[in-house]
Amino acid sequence: MTSSEETPSFRLAYVPGVTPTKWVRIWNERLPDVPLTLIGVSAAEASDVLRGGGADAGLVRLPIDRTALSAIPLYTETTVVVIPKDHVVAAVDEVSAEDLADDIVLHPLDDTLEWEHRPGRPAIERPATTADAIELVAAGVGLLVVPQSLARLHHRKDLTYRPVSDAPESRVALSWLEDETTDLVEDFIGIVRGRTVNSSRGRPKTPAQPKGKRPEAGGARRKPAAGKAAGKSARSGSGGAKGGKRGKPRRRS
Repeated sequence: MTSSEETPSFRLAYVPGVTPTKWVRIWNERLPDVPLTLIGVSAAEASDVLRGGGADAGLVRLPIDRTALSAIPLYTETTVVVIPKDHVVAAVDEVSAEDLADDIVLHPLDDTLEWEHRPGRPAIERPATTADAIELVAAGVGLLVVPQSLARLHHRKDLTYRPVSDAPESRVALSWLEDETTDLVEDFIGIVRGRTVNSSRGRPKTPAQPKGKRPEAGGARRKPAAGKAAGKSARSGSGGAKGGKRGKPRRRS
């Protein structure tokens, strides 16, 4: 028996902006003997980490290179533009891509949004990361369009953000090696899909009640009803005796 079999564990990769806290908590409640290790990865390297065996599954941003990988889309994020608080866009609740036409819009190398036509004017150079782009926004160099969770992740007091109504949206998915769909991967799939502990992987944890067989409690409830009917009949008999004629006492001679 190998050490991995003696002490099973589960490694979950996740990209910036994704918060797996809720799912990790449910995992720890359901599988307390199987430790879950979180591995932070960039969006660009997530698929390579999974294919290389660096994690058992990963919370990634689509699209990714799906070679040898399975993926289940989980949710879609709103796209926002990050701006200085004194920018004119801060005065409205929502903008369109056209509203950003006169601004420099930064395009970091780790961006995952798929644009047909990017908004705004391009910067002279592309920032290496979203974190670098945020610093440039704070310095007044340009604006940044990102999934909302990344705007929250890199929150600064001097910056704010507004939804971009016609921007492409970012989809977050659970991905894993197609040939490595283990029982633990299935358990995590059940958790992110909201299955209960009894429905996980379709195998009930408690014996099911056979169909067509009435529970014993139902029969027990019928017996008192019969008893009540018998009691009523007995009372009727007693009332009949009271209603009969009684003989006169004999006179003593």
